[in-house]
Amino acid sequence: MAVCTFLVALVCSAPGWGTSGPVPQVDRETQDRVFQELWSEPFVWKFDELPAEGVAPEFRTPYAGYIYPDSIGGTHKSLQKYDQAFHHGRGPAAAFEWSDIAAHKQVITQQVRRGGLFGSRTASMQAYGTPYWHGHCNGWTAAAIRHAEPRQAVTKNGVTFTPSDIKGLLAELYTYSEIVDLGGENYGNVNPGTLHAVLANWLGRHAHPIAMEATPGKEKWNYPIYAYAASSSKRAGGRQVEVKLNIKYASNINREQDQAPPNSKTKYFHYLLDLDASGNVTGGSYYRDSSQIDLLWVARFPVPGGQPGNQQGNPHLNVDEVLSLWRSSVEQELVDKWVNVEPVAPARTVVAQTAPDSDRVVHAEPETAVANADSAAPLNLPDLTGISPGGSSSP
Repeated sequence: MAVCTFLVALVCSAPGWGTSGPVPQVDRETQDRVFQELWSEPFVWKFDELPAEGVAPEFRTPYAGYIYPDSIGGTHKSLQKYDQAFHHGRGPAAAFEWSDIAAHKQVITQQVRRGGLFGSRTASMQAYGTPYWHGHCNGWTAAAIRHAEPRQAVTKNGVTFTPSDIKGLLAELYTYSEIVDLGGENYGNVNPGTLHAVLANWLGRHAHPIAMEATPGKEKWNYPIYAYAASSSKRAGGRQVEVKLNIKYASNINREQDQAPPNSKTKYFHYLLDLDASGNVTGGSYYRDSSQIDLLWVARFPVPGGQPGNQQGNPHLNVDEVLSLWRSSVEQELVDKWVNVEPVAPARTVVAQTAPDSDRVVHAEPETAVANADSAAPLNLPDLTGISPGGSSSP
């Protein structure tokens, strides 16, 4: 038993699992260009200048959302109301949603267990339909980052839109609209160096939530990240850093509600970063007890459907009309102070740099950072939701 425990410990403590190596050049160029474009300042790669924690202001914590599964019609209920109000009762927006769902049906293979005279057996069955995970999780994620949760019903052209209706329209608006890829997908899972630097620059320096595609593989599940905290220990004369990090993100709910209940989850990462002689993050590798994710991204201002930047989007949904419904559903004070990178708000840094409440993110223990140590000291994992070291919550 002791031998098995020792072997497990060795496996968990050895880096090199999954995506590893230098930060891809495309990531480095993208971060430098996009950050300068959107924030008008350089992206920071130097490890010692990167905050160990970051959290969005409480007022803009992303709301838990519904993915609007394609298997039950996606956002057609919200779109039916939209058609009543803006298309004189005709149904082009809802009809487009149904045609889009039909266009993405595919052959689905399922494993089923059948009983028989000599016991049960597993068999494969194929059917033509919509995979259970097809939906609008990316649309909800973008909307929850860029918009406060709608709070009150809005009547337009004789049709009353509930907060749930407006959230459905926002999800549809962003589902195919252009995003900025901040790392991953095009080359594999997100490199640990990219992960650390992106979280620290966007959430640590500017308190701006970002999105993740959380499950590497065929299925795509997107969620908004709004907090992180890390502890670290330098190794190899300061040229490597072992990091344990938690992110906190809003998760999905099983049906749309006017006021979504809180539903946050935590994901755990454990990686070894490589630094150059100047202390800049150049790459790294994950430990075997670490999560990995498929993509980091941020949504841009929505583009009308059918146009470049949103070619597959719903062309019967007017961006200005949907955003007007949202603005009418929330307090003007909230609209005025909401921080988005595009369009650029002149006073955004004033809001972004608002000190978070101390109970919203647990600080990493300062004594765990050991500079220029040849071997890593034990790291105290920053605990955002009570998760224990060596594992992560399910996405």
